[in-house]
Amino acid sequence: MQRVHCEWGLSGVQALRERVAVMVIVDVLSFSTAVDVAVHRHARIHPFPYGDDEAARAEATRLGVRLAASRKAGGQLSLSPASLMKLNPGERLLLPSPNGSRLSLACGRAAVLAGCLRNAEAVAFKALALAEGADIAVIPAGERWPDDSLRPAIEDLLGAGAIIAALKLNGEPEAEVARDAFLSAQPHLAHTLRGCRSGLELIGREHAMDVEIALELNVSHCAPMLKNGAYENAAA
Repeated sequence: MQRVHCEWGLSGVQALRERVAVMVIVDVLSFSTAVDVAVHRHARIHPFPYGDDEAARAEATRLGVRLAASRKAGGQLSLSPASLMKLNPGERLLLPSPNGSRLSLACGRAAVLAGCLRNAEAVAFKALALAEGADIAVIPAGERWPDDSLRPAIEDLLGAGAIIAALKLNGEPEAEVARDAFLSAQPHLAHTLRGCRSGLELIGREHAMDVEIALELNVSHCAPMLKNGAYENAAA
């Protein structure tokens, strides 16, 4: 019987990648939301691990693509979903991120989708089609504490839960808890995202618009899928 699984972060990817046909990476604030905004504009996003600026520049040059700037730069294409509203159709962007990018590149042979609140139903529909009856994993990425350990992030739990609810599959208990958390929070979703730790951090850094973009539920029909090293829209 087809089932849906849900485990956190890189360890969750490593635990499930040989057991499932499809992995959905959920990093609501902000990697998965940024990817959705970009592919909605018919751009392609190349994920890249965050932390080595020289390696990122070299990879962007090798691929012949633009390199996203630091979010702190302001006014430039970056991990900020609001900045990616400026992308031109057909543009290609290397997007370093500390969580979503790293997980996207660790999924082995499984098909990889980037899911968020904006595209939960579209991604669930595509995941079911790709899985062809095999199991699906939904991975809330989480954030990082200062010591680089995993910080479970409520926005990713809710994003994962929204996708799991849309899948309508039997799930492991971890998946059922994520689904139930989303269903419980759905009536006050905006309040929850604006008030959670990650939301407050972004608002405090003058990125409130990124939170507003991320909290919109099922406004996108995109299903960003990793193909040949880049996310592009795979929705029918």
